[in-house]
Amino acid sequence: MQLLRSAEVVDLHIESFIPPRLYGYDLFRRNDHHVLGGRFFGHLDFPRVLDGGLTGGMWSIATNVARGAEGRWRALRENAAALRAAIEATEGRLEVVRTASEWRAARARGAHACLLSVQGGNAYDAAPHAGAIEDVVRVTVVHLSSSRLGRTSSPLTFGAAPGLTAAGRVFVEQLDEARMFVDLAHVDREGFWDAVDAHDPRLPLIVTHTGVCGVLPHWRNLDDDQIRAVADSGGVVGVMFHTGFLRPRGRADDADLVVAHLAHVIDVGGEAAAALGSDYDGAIVPPPDLRDGALGFVRIAQRMLDRGWSEARIRAVLGDNFLSSFEALRP
Repeated sequence: MQLLRSAEVVDLHIESFIPPRLYGYDLFRRNDHHVLGGRFFGHLDFPRVLDGGLTGGMWSIATNVARGAEGRWRALRENAAALRAAIEATEGRLEVVRTASEWRAARARGAHACLLSVQGGNAYDAAPHAGAIEDVVRVTVVHLSSSRLGRTSSPLTFGAAPGLTAAGRVFVEQLDEARMFVDLAHVDREGFWDAVDAHDPRLPLIVTHTGVCGVLPHWRNLDDDQIRAVADSGGVVGVMFHTGFLRPRGRADDADLVVAHLAHVIDVGGEAAAALGSDYDGAIVPPPDLRDGALGFVRIAQRMLDRGWSEARIRAVLGDNFLSSFEALRP
């Protein structure tokens, strides 16, 4: 706890804006006695963000693919405004930031720094440009369904051609132009390499929430070549907390699963490549000891200490690695 409280602790993928959109989940009060017991939803809210030691995070706005292009673009603008308004209503306990310097200023004021993010680049299909909402600093190019931008890694591809489309490549270029993180979580392997090819090599790539095939081979997870590509760009790989993407058969279902995937990222991509991206409230089922976001991050820190990791390595994984990438992208 002492280490956690003295470190920058950054979650690269928080989906806690989904439950309020679905059923009136209240971000302003503790929801630690959620009816589902930490399965699928009920992991985080504003009080537990602060209690859990999170100093910053990427707060995601998920795209509803059932809407048309104009509807998705309208909903994105409305949801970005609503999320910003909710953050501002915390009266300085949380703040929206867009650059590394704004992050430092918010942290100097004692605030949790919020980076607005979009899950599903098809939210921008009717937008004039990928950078049209200046508060947004990261976009997951493809989500759980294939789109005009490219094919998802999910088996539910419905016959989409592998990789990014021409529009998807242009979208990556637009994200680079706007200095927004190109997030390659969820895209299929061919699309990953298409994005690497289209991406400005001077800027860091990011995969915000994933597991790794070196621990559990899975359609959702990154292989070693992909880890190295992100690391070589100066970016980071955020390990998520969903048991289904983390746990090999016969392995205990606990916080050490996350640390095992982090260890593989470090072994392959180097110490600067590993980060955390929980996917809390993104309809995931975390290990039982990580289902309460007020306790999850300190438990992961303890597991890293149990492995004999140095405090410098733990601080890097908890947040410093990501902040270096953010500084390179948006100083």
